[in-house]
Amino acid sequence: MGTGTSPELVSAVSNAGGLGALGCHGLRPEQVDERTASIRRQTNKPFGRDFLLFDVREDSFAAALELRPAVMQFAWARPEQDLRAYFERSHQAGCLVTYMAGNVPEAIRAVKAGADVIIAQGTEGGGHVGWMASMPLTPMVVDCRRAHSGAGGRWICRRTRPRRRAGARRRRHPAGNALPRHRRVALHQNFRQAIVDSDGHDTQLSEIPDIASGLVWPGAMIRSRRNRFIQRWAGREWALRRDQAAALEGLNSARKSGDIEEGSLATGQDTGLIRDIPPAGEVVTRIAEEAEEILRKKLPALVAGN
Repeated sequence: MGTGTSPELVSAVSNAGGLGALGCHGLRPEQVDERTASIRRQTNKPFGRDFLLFDVREDSFAAALELRPAVMQFAWARPEQDLRAYFERSHQAGCLVTYMAGNVPEAIRAVKAGADVIIAQGTEGGGHVGWMASMPLTPMVVDCRRAHSGAGGRWICRRTRPRRRAGARRRRHPAGNALPRHRRVALHQNFRQAIVDSDGHDTQLSEIPDIASGLVWPGAMIRSRRNRFIQRWAGREWALRRDQAAALEGLNSARKSGDIEEGSLATGQDTGLIRDIPPAGEVVTRIAEEAEEILRKKLPALVAGN
């Protein structure tokens, strides 16, 4: 969720029965403390804290562990990083550990290191992604459990496979790609409306937003809305590296003003199924209702049909 996360969003998701997650990337220890305290004033339900391991701050990670969260969530480790060290410290603090993986080798690496939950992330999602689509990735990850279940991990894999019912968009997976449009997200209204207006065909994988921001994500591209900013630099990444400072200043200005053509909006292909801007808790309710309907009505009918 990047800068779109907030204590209000986290608590709204948890209060509705989901697992809210506080993005801790870039936060100072005192900010981790303050935002955790704010969430706990708004909910008594479990929530997690999310760290990007390739750029993790040790002091902030230690501060999060001291707060004894229900779940510690990780993603995007560098190849040389020791996952087991982070996972063991989390387990010692009484936390469950989740790890998001965009390919099978990364999933195996995480489960061998002791992850409790593996989340399979497909390339059609918004933001930083790998190259494998979730339709083949999810069963591939699930099949690996036979060879690696002895490592102690529970394989819970979820994929981007949204369904639409009665005009509403519903999801059966971690809802980070859906939540930017919701009312509790610190995102300019113009960007949220751009998600609603999208037909799902206007995203593009590139390095352009990261080059402009001066960031390097290990093994990742970023899927974002194709707009004037992206088109200007496509095929001219060399020039963007040269003019990075000016490009970043322009991005920051566009984000503040709500300029959807000059700002970067990390969003996925399933925006074509978004039709409204409900409260964050409502989308969690929709997910649960659809899952219940599938399990109670549609699945038995499918089984009987076979």
